[in-house]
Formats: sequence, C-alpha cells, structure tokens
Amino acid sequence: MGAERSEDASGVRLSDLLCGLTLVMDLGMARRPGESLFSCLVTTGFARALNLDPTTVADAYHASLLRHVGCTAFAHETALLLGDDVRVNEAGSRTDFSDVRDVFATFLPGVTAGAAPMRRLRLTAATFLNGPVIDRDGHRANCEVAAQMADRLGLGAGVGGALTQMFEWWNGKGGPRGLAGDDIRLATRLTHVASTAALFHGIGGTAMALAMLERRSGTLLDPALVADFHRHGPDLLGEAADADPTRAVLDAEPRPVRRLTPDGVDEAARAFGDMVDLKSPYLHGHSAGVAESAHRAGVRLGLPEASDGRLRTAGWTHDLGRVAVSSGVWDRPGALDEGEWEQVRLHAYYSERILRRCPPLAAVARLAGSHHERCDGTGYHRGLESGEIPMAVCVLAAADELTALRAARPHRAALDLDEAARVLRAHAREGALEAEAAEAVLGAAGHDGARGGRRVWPAGLTDRQVQVLRLLCEGLTNRQIAGRLDVSPRTAEHHVQDVYAKIGVSSRAAAAMFAMRHAVLSSTP
Repeated sequence: MGAERSEDASGVRLSDLLCGLTLVMDLGMARRPGESLFSCLVTTGFARALNLDPTTVADAYHASLLRHVGCTAFAHETALLLGDDVRVNEAGSRTDFSDVRDVFATFLPGVTAGAAPMRRLRLTAATFLNGPVIDRDGHRANCEVAAQMADRLGLGAGVGGALTQMFEWWNGKGGPRGLAGDDIRLATRLTHVASTAALFHGIGGTAMALAMLERRSGTLLDPALVADFHRHGPDLLGEAADADPTRAVLDAEPRPVRRLTPDGVDEAARAFGDMVDLKSPYLHGHSAGVAESAHRAGVRLGLPEASDGRLRTAGWTHDLGRVAVSSGVWDRPGALDEGEWEQVRLHAYYSERILRRCPPLAAVARLAGSHHERCDGTGYHRGLESGEIPMAVCVLAAADELTALRAARPHRAALDLDEAARVLRAHAREGALEAEAAEAVLGAAGHDGARGGRRVWPAGLTDRQVQVLRLLCEGLTNRQIAGRLDVSPRTAEHHVQDVYAKIGVSSRAAAAMFAMRHAVLSSTP
C-alpha cells in the first residue's frame, strides 16, 4: 500500500498527511476544525495512561484520527431521507440513540432547526420511519468505506478492524454486527469513550464531558473504561486543550512512525478524493477522472506541473471541500437558491484550506483551489481574470468541466464526447476557458482521433457485471436495475449479489469506492 513502519527519515510521515486531512472529516461532520486532532490526543493519552500494549495504542491513535472517515458513505441516502446529511451527522454525533428521550431532546431539534412547522413535522416522521434503515444500511456502508480507507492508507487490519466497529455498542444493540462487550475491539472501545469526552468537552467543558460518559456508561460505552476515564480524563482533557493540536498529535504518534512512499502519498490523495466523491452518485469517479484528464493534457502542453505530478494530485484533491456541503445540494435537479450557491462557491475555498493545512499536499493547494476560476472573471472563489490564471489552472478548469459534462448530473443526462467538445469549445470562444487548455484536454480525451482498446476489468468482473456495478453506483435499486437491463428483479438481484461477492463488499458505497479505485466508472483505463 506504500506505507511502512520505520524510523528512517525518508518518505512522508503518514501523520503529517492525516493531520491536515482530518479537516475533511471535521467539515463533513460539521465539527469545529481540529476536533479530530483533539480527540486523537485524548484517546492516545488515555491508552497510555492505562499502560496498554504498543499495538493497541497505535491502533487507537489512528482509529481516533480516522473515526469519521466513512462520513460520506451514506450521505446521498441520508439527504434523500432527511434532507441535509451534514446536519444529520452533527446532530447524530451528539445524540445518545440508546435513550429515546435524547432523540427528542438532541437529534430532532438538531435536524429540524430553522425549518417551517410542516417541514419539522415531516422530518420528525421521516426520522422514526427511516431510522432503522439509516442504522442498518448507513452503519454498514460507513464501516466498509472506513475499512477500505484504512487499507488504502496502509494502516493494516488492526486499524481497519477498529473502524468497522465504530457503531457497535457495549450492550450489543449497535451495528452493523451487533457485537457486545469485550467482543468489540479495545481500540474501538477506547476511542468511543475518549472521543465522546472530547466532543462534549468542546461543548460544555470537563464537567459536561464526564456527565455524558456516565449517561452512556453500560449502554453505548464500556463502564470499566468510563470509570478509568474519570480518574485520568480531566488531566488529559486539560492538557489537550492547552496544546497546539497538530504539533501535539505528531509528537504523540506511536513509534516507529509510519511513512509513505511517493506512491503511498498518491494513493492517499486519490483515496480521499474518492471518499468525498461518495457525496453523490453523480460525482462517483469525478476526481480521478479530472486528475487523469488534467495530467494528460498537461503532458501534451509540456507543463512542469504535469511532469512533477502536481496536476494529477490537484485533480485528485480539488473537490475535497465538497464534503462541507449537503448532498441534497449536489443532488438538486432544480435551481439553487442564493444560500446554496454560496455553499457551492465555498467548496473550492475549503479544498484549498484543507490542502494548505496538509504539508505533503500544500504545494497543490492554490492550484486545486482555483479549479473554478474563469478567464473572464466569472469564476470563484477569487474571481481571477485571464492574466492572473496560470496555464496549469486553465488546464485543471477545462478538465474539471469536461469530466463533469461527460457524466450525468441531476438536471441532465451525460453528454457524449462530441457534444461535450462542442460545449467546451463554446466556453473557450466566449472567453471563460483558455482555448489552448481546452484543446489539450479534448486531445487527451481522444477527440483528436485516439482510440483505446477493450478493457480488462478488475476482480474478474464481466462486461455485464460492470454494467450492473455502474448502475448500482448510481444509487439504483434492484428493481430499477432490472428495468434498465430488461431482466426480472430476481435476476437483477442475482447480478448484484454476484458483483458484491466478487469485489468483497456488501454496500453501495463500498462498491462505489471499489469502482472509483479501479476506474470502473470510466470507459477508458
């Protein structure tokens, strides 16, 4: 996977990368920036205060950093059911779902805040009607995506296993497996206790943190660990609150530190791009497609940003900021209102801020954050004009637009390459896109006559199974897949289960992550 455990100073420290990228998860959970780092400090300090073995400490360190790395897995479905997945994430993280009173006191007010009376009533009904679906399918998807992310980051089975149990409860009533007590990994139980304390410390201080642990003790949380935290936690919370979070998390990393090869850094960047693309079925594979398109076009133009890999990395990471915007906005088939447009415009800014906080990726921050700038000054987030926009940005912008045109969107079907080329060239003639950059992107896409050969699909998938996988990634049900393929629903279900078996997952989100990782959503390698 490109990750090694070594004291050798060569290569990039994985924690340097993750400390910056935790902002993706903080934004996706509507948390204050740095909360994932704070939680990691408290969890790791707690594990050490209990004199646990080094492997458990290391697993707890990485699992707490990545606790919410699957936060986009069920975003599309959650937005369909409850309107705003980011708001649901925020409210859900503060709610004790083992206590129905807290559902009324915390979750429902968080989800319905600001809504009109009839809208509040509908959301309340939807919560109780669809809650079991979100619990069952959402938790499974979240856990499977988190495990895939751990694998792609080279973190091993211990961290992946801990992440797959983040929704299990001490009393066995969590999910997706219904594990109870000591059947839940110690690293997971530590993270449950310490991260709950960290969350409520940020809301109401140490007294609230300890009180919330007591309320959850024996239901969601391991009561023995809650008792241990009462002894060690106040000091740990105080020390973490006074620390510089990034520096302290780097210092707290268990030895030997994990380092990434250049290929490992690339895989991590692409993995996070894929994870954010889960926000909507319309976005699956978008970041990887932009990366490859921009890189090939940059090579054609002889750009240094292509030869040193920056264009490709910027393509993988340019949309990280999408995680801060509800999937309901990205999936909207109609016009956006002014507030929603402001959210959309801010996503490029968020992408740049995330990357600037991440030393291994900081060199592409401005490039990635400029992908919606336009030569006529109508772009965002800076509103630059032609003379202020480097050619690499022009290429990335054209690649982003062409990739979007070639994919379906809520308001239109996907365009074929000829139709997309006409749109791209029209935008170049109108002065929005740089003409040479647009032609380089079209040439890299094969519009100059290049042709590709027949694909060999991963995991032994057949052409028909790839067709099924693509439909599954669109968010279609078995019955809808049957209609598209003109087969019976039972046959479609068999196809879906065969695909799941071959690629080793059981949720749509995890299937989409596989498809993006292996470029199955594109007709060309």
